[in-house]
Amino acid sequence: MKRREFIRQSSLTSSLFMVPGFLKAFEGIPNGSLGFKKLVIIQLSGGNDGLNTIVPYRNDIYYKNRPGIAISKDDLIRINDEMGFHAHLGPLKNLYDQGYLSIINNVGYPNPNRSHFRSTDIWHTASDSNEYSNTGWIGRYIDTYGQNPHAGIELDDSLSLMMKGETINGIATKNPAVLFRNMRTPYFKKVLEHQSDAHLSEHNLGYLYKTMIEAESSAKYIYETSRTFTSTETYPNNPFAKQLKTTAQFINSEVESKVYYVSMPGFDTHAGQENKQKRLLKTYADAMEVFIKDLEKNDSFKDTLVVTFSEFGRRVKQNAAGGTDHGTANNLFIIGKNLKKSGFYNAAPNLSKLDANGDLIYKVDFRSIYATILDKWLEVNDQKILNKGFDKLNFI
Repeated sequence: MKRREFIRQSSLTSSLFMVPGFLKAFEGIPNGSLGFKKLVIIQLSGGNDGLNTIVPYRNDIYYKNRPGIAISKDDLIRINDEMGFHAHLGPLKNLYDQGYLSIINNVGYPNPNRSHFRSTDIWHTASDSNEYSNTGWIGRYIDTYGQNPHAGIELDDSLSLMMKGETINGIATKNPAVLFRNMRTPYFKKVLEHQSDAHLSEHNLGYLYKTMIEAESSAKYIYETSRTFTSTETYPNNPFAKQLKTTAQFINSEVESKVYYVSMPGFDTHAGQENKQKRLLKTYADAMEVFIKDLEKNDSFKDTLVVTFSEFGRRVKQNAAGGTDHGTANNLFIIGKNLKKSGFYNAAPNLSKLDANGDLIYKVDFRSIYATILDKWLEVNDQKILNKGFDKLNFI
């Protein structure tokens, strides 16, 4: 069995062991020698309704198609004479006013898939809708540039496809202290202490032992480095805010990781959308407000770019259950301190020209956004990571 297949099939390869070996190389490297730019990726999982997030309140087609769930002109935060934020996105309006937010409309990809799982895989792998990949775009970034080193941390208990490479994967952890303690359990330490060089030379089993050794070293580094910083900000008491608080801890303590991935579930609003989305958007916006404040207070925001996406949008027309069904194109948020083009990056969705299923037609391929981030922010070869070239945008 090939080493890669052995690792993928082994029952031991939980996210605990999917730790990139390059983190071991951090030990002894002076702070400031590896670059500072960070990327935070946030997924609103389930398919957030973009039309009720950034509301076209002057568009009669919007109100005609959503008689029960459309946001009233008097119940939103106006951005300009045409568009407004959902009433619970006040913190994003503040970022918008400061020039820290770019809203990219009509983001999607050719031949869209309306399955949560498949569309998420497409976004995570940056593949075409008819292609299937076992590696994610961030995983390939780590694979290619991780030994430099770079890193990817997912704020979760398990690792998503986005963070998986061919030979190196990101690390999944919600709590660096828990990860560190798990690596120091008697069984784990006993396994490591009793492996000889002969064992380590074995092709498949040796690779697993080496991965475990590197995992222990990585956990120690992340734990000891991240605990040098304690946030003084008060975050909301919910799982999403806790993930962002840990992300800020990593960034502000100068853990040498480059990419962080956070996912917030619940956006599949087929029924009773009004109250569900109201609660979800408030949770997102309130946590983001504290997160950005935390970074800015510690002089980290200028070197951090935040991307918020959802695997697809919703149908223009509401359904009979007071919700919306799976759609296609959606808006995407870019948050940063030194954006080249803040505000609306491009035109609002054209509600008078939909596809045959009544869905929005995409205008911006999401992989152009990835290519721009890789090239202009992380400063690497985007074509090498995405396996083909895409047009660059001008938001950074």
